[in-house]
Parts: sequence; structure tokens; C-alpha cells
Amino acid sequence: MLKDYRGKRDFSRTPEPGPSQSPEGEGPLTFVVQMHAARRLHYDFRLEVDGVLKSWSVPAGPSLNPEVKRLAVMVEDHPLDYASFEGVIPAGQYGAGQVIVWDEGDYSPDGEGKVYFADYKKAREQMREGLAAGKLSFSLRGHKLKGSWTLVRMKSGPEQWLLIKHRDGFASDTIDILGKSASVASGLSIEDIKSGHRPESSTVSSSKLSALPGVTQAPFPAIESPMLATSAAAPFSGPDWVFEPKLDGYRIIAMVQDGKTRLLSRRGQDVTAKYSGVVEGLRRQPAAQLALDGEIIALDERGKLCFQCLQSYLETMNRANIQDHNITAIIYYVFDLLYLDGYSLHDMPLVLRKRLLERVLYPSKQVRFLEHFEGDGIAIYNGAIGQGLEGVIAKRKHSLYRPGQRSADWLKIKSAQTDDFVIGGYTEGTGNRARTFGALLLGYCDDEGRLIPAGHVGTGFDDKTLSDFRRRLDALKTGQSPFATEPELNAPATWVRPEMVVEVKFSQWTWDGRLRAPVYVRLRDDKPAGQVRRTESVTIAGYETSQTHSPGVPPDKSLGGILEELKKPRENFVIEVQGHKITLSNLDKELWPRFNGRPAMTKRDLLIYLAGVSPYLLEHLRDRPLTLSRYPGGIYGEHFFQKHWASQLPEFVKTVRLSERTKKDGEYLLCNNLPTLLWLGQVANIEFHSWFSSVRPATGGEAYQGPAGETEDLDSLTDYPDFIVFDIDPYIYSGAEASGDEPQLNREGFARTCEAALWLKEILNKLSLEAFIKTSGRTGLHIYVPVIRQFNYHAVHSAAKTICTFVQQHHPDKITTEWAVEKRSGKVFLDYNQNLRGKTLGSVYSPRPAPEATVSAPLSWDELGKVYPTDFTISNMPDRLAKLGDLWANILKAKRDLKTMLDLSGSA
Repeated sequence: MLKDYRGKRDFSRTPEPGPSQSPEGEGPLTFVVQMHAARRLHYDFRLEVDGVLKSWSVPAGPSLNPEVKRLAVMVEDHPLDYASFEGVIPAGQYGAGQVIVWDEGDYSPDGEGKVYFADYKKAREQMREGLAAGKLSFSLRGHKLKGSWTLVRMKSGPEQWLLIKHRDGFASDTIDILGKSASVASGLSIEDIKSGHRPESSTVSSSKLSALPGVTQAPFPAIESPMLATSAAAPFSGPDWVFEPKLDGYRIIAMVQDGKTRLLSRRGQDVTAKYSGVVEGLRRQPAAQLALDGEIIALDERGKLCFQCLQSYLETMNRANIQDHNITAIIYYVFDLLYLDGYSLHDMPLVLRKRLLERVLYPSKQVRFLEHFEGDGIAIYNGAIGQGLEGVIAKRKHSLYRPGQRSADWLKIKSAQTDDFVIGGYTEGTGNRARTFGALLLGYCDDEGRLIPAGHVGTGFDDKTLSDFRRRLDALKTGQSPFATEPELNAPATWVRPEMVVEVKFSQWTWDGRLRAPVYVRLRDDKPAGQVRRTESVTIAGYETSQTHSPGVPPDKSLGGILEELKKPRENFVIEVQGHKITLSNLDKELWPRFNGRPAMTKRDLLIYLAGVSPYLLEHLRDRPLTLSRYPGGIYGEHFFQKHWASQLPEFVKTVRLSERTKKDGEYLLCNNLPTLLWLGQVANIEFHSWFSSVRPATGGEAYQGPAGETEDLDSLTDYPDFIVFDIDPYIYSGAEASGDEPQLNREGFARTCEAALWLKEILNKLSLEAFIKTSGRTGLHIYVPVIRQFNYHAVHSAAKTICTFVQQHHPDKITTEWAVEKRSGKVFLDYNQNLRGKTLGSVYSPRPAPEATVSAPLSWDELGKVYPTDFTISNMPDRLAKLGDLWANILKAKRDLKTMLDLSGSA
């Protein structure tokens, strides 16, 4: 099919992609329109069919006016890779001139009144039939071209076709779509290319849905839970952030599948029947499967946001229409895309999700795309407040979507400090409130699910709200206080079941954890009481995030300030961190010698790295006993492991005494704060080897649940690991090893290791166990499977052994579980023996004593096979974290109940 394409080009001279017909595809078909300044300017309209791009030259370009018929001359097929081509075809070559990607996206045939975005085979068959018949009808999801179009073959010749816009919501006889002349991939125009500008290779990529970063093929979810934002203390600016207006409405997840729409509240309740207009707007979306995140709002007669109008409409929706409530519109503003036509987008960076959403969404009166802004975040915030909005939502550009979880990657910045609280009771009213109540007693849930008192609120209520609340509260009366500790009372109290949630505005928290100057804002019947936590505001410096401090505690020097101090060219000095003084010495001592042209890396470089990644590394080290791995002479000098510290420790270093079973008890170090982390760097501890169990107290169902009556002491806690761990090492030799040496890192060995990891993941998926993967930082990979602390190490070791044996039996020529090194040669070793109390592996983000100064890097599963261990070093890991965040941030929230997955009763 590409014979003509190949015959017209000399690929030793032209930068155009060589002929390559793609195999059977998946997902939606792609299209591209390239603006091409050859002998004369024209537009190349290309549709993916059977692994190539069927192509038409449209001299006058597409028109949105259905009355305008554009000549489209069919030309030779092009390879799919051509869809991302931008640049210059040199003189003397066929089609010499400048090319940009004027529009791109995906499409589906729609000749039967249906679309097949999620059915590749059916779409391909429809296109084949249309090409043979000489008439194609299709729906485009592009940045510029949307809606239904047709290509009709003329009787004058097989190459002569007409491109016509169908009459729909995207048709227009006034909009000149060709006026939008810039590339949708690079932003360059034809004139820019002529002037010598060239697109960055990173900006021009495939529009194929299945090839986009972070996309994972997955079944359509039964339900999606919204990702939540953390409160920010003040507006800020930063190049890694986008800003959205904060709307005052109800958060809604929209699930569209095969023309059927469900609207789910934040609590997961089906509210479809309440918003018929929104449902109609979603029904017309050009997608077989779609999951959207957004907010439903109401506009009053002035066109302003009106939450009270929305509440009033919902209360009487069965008895009146929106005009009876001074409402001019009910609109679903969509700001995120979670699932599309067979693919989950949770692991796609936010900016790519938004770009895809803007391309895919067909806006209407009831369904609209929520604009976002980049640049001066403070000015954007002030503009939002000036328009009468609550504030803005700041989101990291590269943040991933984490359903149901509150993240510092999303920050809500309001003009007034507000939060949500659970009602645990009310006090008696006096005077004109004698028949309702005086104040609501408020609380929030701690990590163990206990209701903690937060004070009371008695202002902000009108007469109607007072009566309505009293009626609701009377239905929840109980004889016992739901609070974990006794709340302060200024009048007799009536207790209620903690089920109702309210939003309250307040000036600040007092030193003893009570709200100061609280005012009732609204009822939050869309939020479950069990999700209400005390949210601590964060402050942003540049694009660093640091937690604010409790009342009465002086703020620490910012992390940015600590990094500045560490970078100053002083070999010995004292630095103050979180109120503690740390003596730093020999900072110019080489730990990693010069390597492949890279300068030597010093103790100073180690400390800068540890400080830079501390917000992430500390979360993974917290409450886990450590085994130190010190290199005072650098990675080629003296090295020793150290479980216990013999001399006096600094006051900020915490320890824990644990039994070593066959030996006497020993004091293990914990790294729970930044001073300890930097002190460990000062003593040349390069590797951080942490236990798989922790001394963290048991909390609810996600922690230690030992036999009935067993004392929950520290030894008992550390008998129950948080993870099943798999250590995967290749015994495929590079050929450069000396006799008896372990295999060196090599491409073939690591590729085989990645292959083994995917086989292991396949088994874990079948067991409904979630797996997190990281490089070891040396030659292999580590897989951690988070599990509820329900079984001891013996049981978890047995489970790991069973799983590894199963994988080995299915791949006996490539996998080994043999403990004898001589029996591993030529195979990948699956090691389950790390699952023992006191065993350790290098923590995620831990540096390694490799010449490249590598670190143990968490990976997304779609990166496997595309990256190499030496890609991640102490030099570039902070930048990766700034872009992607912590890929393991929620590992402890992904725990699974091993008891329901595996029958371990015989090994527990």
C-alpha cells in the first residue's frame, strides 16, 4: 500500500518517515491535517485506515460551512508515522516545502448514525466499505475540526472527491477556521518554519490514544471517585502549575457508556435524574465510553454563580422548573478526563489529560469545558476574586489522577478559610432559638476514624436553615456522645449520630485545636462524614510545597533556604534545621569519582540530593527501622553496614529497641525528620535500607491484626510486614565480569528482567494485588505489593514463594528461584527470600554506590522496557519528582486483604 509513497522519495535526503505499514491496531482511528507550503499552499487531509493514512490534498482547505464543497484530490497512502511530521522537505524532493500539523485527533465512521471510537475492527470495516462505495461519513475529534464530515467521490475520476461539513453544532457560515494557522503540535506557523524555526522533537508526537504517555488499556469502571485538593495558605505563582476558577457547585463524575449516562455525586450516589439537561448534553458526546470530572453549577438572572439557587432547584425540582428559582442555566463544567474509549487516563499527566479533554469534548449549553490558565497565579487569583468567585484551584501540570485521595498536587486557594466538619450534636437554644438549637457541635475524623472535637458554630443560619437542621438532627438523636474526647460545652447538649457534614468559614485554628470565629456556610450532603479530615494548609515557595506549622510552633527555615546554605562553597559549617544544629564537615569529599566525563560527586552533592527529595523520601522511611550502609571513603573505599549506633546520638535522631530473636535486643535508628536525614548524609550513609514492617501503631483495618489477645508491642508490630517484596535480578552476564563476579548491568539482562517483572505482574493482577515497581539502582528491579498487616513474615514469605514458583514453572527456561548462584546463570532470579523480619532493600529514592550515582527510582508500569537504571541519578531525580510527583505516594493506601486473595491458613 506504500509502494507509491516509497517510489516518490529519497529517504537519505528527506526527513519524512520511511514507509512502514502498521500492524492491526487498537483504540480510535487517528486523523491529521497538515498545512503544506509546496509549489502552492494546500492542506493534506489524512485518515487512518488499515495501518496507513489514506490521504487527500485539499487546495482550499476545510470549511465549516455545509454549503461549501471543497475539492479533495486523493493521493498516495502515507505511513502512520507521517501524522507527527513537521519540518522542511528539501528542494529537489517530492513535495518540497514546509509542513506543519495544522490539526490532529481521532475519528470514527458515523454513517450508520453510530460511532465506533472503541471498536477498531468495526470502524475499519465501515471505512473499507465507504472507500469502496465512494462515500465516507465520519466524526472528527480534533483541536480545530470537530463534528460530522463527509468525503464523496466525484464521477469525474477516482481521485476526485469533495470534502463537506455536515450540518451540526460545529457547522458555521461565519467562522473562518483557516484563520487558526498555527500548528496544534508545536505552535509554529508556516512562516515560522520558513524563518528557520524548527519544532522541538518533544512537541510533535503521535495523536494515537493508545500511544499517549500514561494511557492504560482497562475495562470501563463501574464507579470513579473524585481526586481531592489540599488547602493552600495563600495564592502563589509557579511555572509548574495551572490555575482553574474555583466554582461553587456540586462535584459530579459523569460516566457515559454506549449512549447511557450516569451522574455520580462525590459520595458515589446516582443523581442522574436531577439534571436532565446535562444528561442530554452528555448523550451527544462522540465517545463510546467516557468518564469525566467536573462541577455542576447554577447561574442566577444576572449570570452569576448561585449555589443557593442550585440548592433551591434541587429541593423543589419535582414541582417547578429552573425559571421559578431565578436560574438562567444549570451547567456541567468539565475539567478532567479519566477514561476514554477503552483506556484509563489516571496515569496521564494533567496537561495531557486537559489537552485531550478539550479536543474530545463537544461543548453545549449544558456541558462546557472549564478553562484553565498559566502564568501569574496571584494575578489569576485576584481576577477570580474580582469576578465574585471563591478563589482558584492550582494543579501541578504533571500531576496524575488519584481517585478518592487528597493530594498536595491540587491546591484550593480561597478568599476565606473554610473547611468541612461533622456534626456530633447541638446545644439548646434560648430566646427565638428555643425551638431549634443554639450551636452545632463540630468535629473531624482522625486517621483511626475517631471524631475529634473542633468547637461549635452558632452563626450564619437563617430561620429556614435552623428549622430544617433541627428536623434532620432530631432524626439522628442518640444517647451517647460520638466524640473521642469530651467537647467544650456552654449549654446542655443533645448528641446525634455523626452523619451530617457542614462547611464552615473561620479565621484560624486556636492553639488547642478549636475553630476561631466560625460561621456556617452550607450543608455538604454530597460528602460522606467518614471522609472529613482536618486539612492542613500548605505554603508554596516557587514550586516547593511545605506544610504549615501548628500554632505556637516557630516556622522552620524553608527547604529552599536549606538548599541555598548547602550549595554555598564551604567545606565545614553548622546548619540549623527545624531548630536543631547539625555540624557538617568535609563537604568536598568525593563519594562518587569522576565517571564518563561527569565531574566527581561529593558529600555536598549527596546532602543537596537528600534535602531536595526529603518531602518524598522521608514519607517512605518514616517509622521503619534502618540498616545503615556507610561509605566514608567513597564508593570504592571502606564500606560497612551498621544496624546499631554505638556512640551518643544527636537529640533529634529517634531510635527503637527491637528484639533480634536469637540475639539480644538492639537499638535501631528511625529516619523520621529532615535533621536525621541530613545527619545520615553527613556520616556518609549513601544507602538507606529500610524494613518492610514498621513501628507505626495499628490503625483500623489497614494495620496489624494479630491473634486475639496478642499484645501490640513493637516486636509484635514489626512481625507483620506492610509489603510482599520481590527482588528480581538478572544472571545474564555482560562478558566483562571477572571469574566469580556478579553480573554487571547490561541491556540484555535488564530487558529480560523487565520481561520477568511483567510476568509476575500478570499473576499479581489475577490475584487482585496491586504492584508497585522500582529500579534497584543497580542491575535489577524491586516489586512491592502492599498488604494489610494481617499475616506475619512466615506467611507472607510462603505467599511470595508460591507466586514465584508459579511464575518459574510457566517460564522454566528463563526464570529461576534457585538459591545456589551457580544454578542461576543465564536466567532471571526471582528472590522471595527478602520476606523475612529484619531483611532490607534499598528504599525508594535511596542513592546507590554505583559509578553513575544512580538512585532506586519508582516507575510507572508503562515505562518498563523504555527506561534503564542509569537514567535515574541524584542529579536528575529531583527534576523528575517536580514533574511527575511521587509515583509511590499512595502505596500504603493501596493495601489489599491478603486473606481474601490467598488461602494462607496453613502457613500463618
